[in-house]
Order: sequence, then C-alpha cells, then structure tokens
Amino acid sequence: MAHNEDFLKLAAAARERICEITPQEALHRQAEGALLVDVRDSDELAASPALAGAVNISRGRLELKIGEAVPDKNAPVVLYCGAGNRGALAADSLRQMGYTNVVNVAGGLNAFPREAS
Repeated sequence: MAHNEDFLKLAAAARERICEITPQEALHRQAEGALLVDVRDSDELAASPALAGAVNISRGRLELKIGEAVPDKNAPVVLYCGAGNRGALAADSLRQMGYTNVVNVAGGLNAFPREAS
C-alpha cells in the first residue's frame, strides 16, 4: 500500500514523540509479559495473520477499545502494524491518553523474520 506524503509526515512527527524497538526486542518484551497489539484492519489480518499471542485492535478503534485490553496505563504494550507508520501513530495516541509504557515496532510486521510472522 502506497502512503501519501501527508500521512508519512504525520507518522514521522509521531516517531519523534515515541519509542520504537526492533522486532527481536518486541518478542523479548512479549515473553516478559508485554501485551503485543496488532493495529491492522481485519482485511489485512485475513491476508497475513497476527503474530502468535498478539491481540488485534484496529487502529481505527484503538482509543475506544484499549481500556478493555489494557486497563493499567502503566502496563507494557508493544504495538505493530504492517510497516510501522500506523503503529507509530497509535503509540503517540496512547501516549497522549496517558499510557506510559508503550512502544512501536520499527518497520512493523514487515520487519519481523518470516518464521515469526
């Protein structure tokens, strides 16, 4: 999917306010108890399933649904999307909502080794 320039600028600005980690660090954090959240839409999940143990809360519904999945705003949360842009926006949004331990996977699902996805 090609992204327009305005969207990419918005994602780049979000990256300045959030923390991004590698896929390996994401899996390590998940093993230590962080919730792995796939913010892709259902049509994307049909084409490429979520990572093992991840919950899906689409980017469009994240702010409405995150409190059910993560009521503790200090709990560790690792977000990812397809390429990392929506994950960055999602992490920034959660940061603005008061979540203190949220990170995004740089490069999104595309950055994970094929055996992990």
